[in-house]
Amino acid sequence: MNEIDWPALCAGGIVGAYWARVLRLVVKARRATGRTANLVPPEPLGRLLRVVWYPTVVVWIAIPFYVAFFGAKAPAALRRFYYEPFSQWVGAAIAFAALGATLVCWKRMGTSWRMGIDPGEKTRLIVAGPYAYVRHPIYALSSLLMLATVLVVPAAAMIVVAVIHLSFLQWEARREERHLVGVHGPQYEAYMRRVGRFVPRTLTPYGSGSNSAAIV
Repeated sequence: MNEIDWPALCAGGIVGAYWARVLRLVVKARRATGRTANLVPPEPLGRLLRVVWYPTVVVWIAIPFYVAFFGAKAPAALRRFYYEPFSQWVGAAIAFAALGATLVCWKRMGTSWRMGIDPGEKTRLIVAGPYAYVRHPIYALSSLLMLATVLVVPAAAMIVVAVIHLSFLQWEARREERHLVGVHGPQYEAYMRRVGRFVPRTLTPYGSGSNSAAIV
């Protein structure tokens, strides 16, 4: 029996817990509103994206577990730049921190949390908490979780999954911003000018001083 790769097992458990929580939020939204928080978005492009995106998530969860139990390793060319187990445990620690921070963001979103765009729905504009520093903290943390998984499991398949997931997050963030500008107008435009998409532009939170009335 192959020796278990514990950092990979931890990474797989963290990623699995992340997406299990997403499904729990979907169920919770279904019970509260009768809708599944756009698990399958009503708009055609959103549905099309998820034909590729959701299987990518399944593979993202599966690869670390496969590596953990069956000993798949990174290509030799990559392993020359890869110091294990130290870098693996660093990646697992980053993944755990990303999950914890995401839980805070989900709590802040509350009933306004959605997985996609519904052109016929208007939710509250959340600009407090983590959203006072970054417009898409959940996407930023999902990107960090993805990169941390690659650090733990730098296999070619994991890198392909990372490229697909990160590309979709970038695309989806921009699509959501266009939608929110249409829904919230100048309020969201002012928010965009002040707050970075994935990285804070300033340590001063949005809503301080003259913008305090805009916090939701």
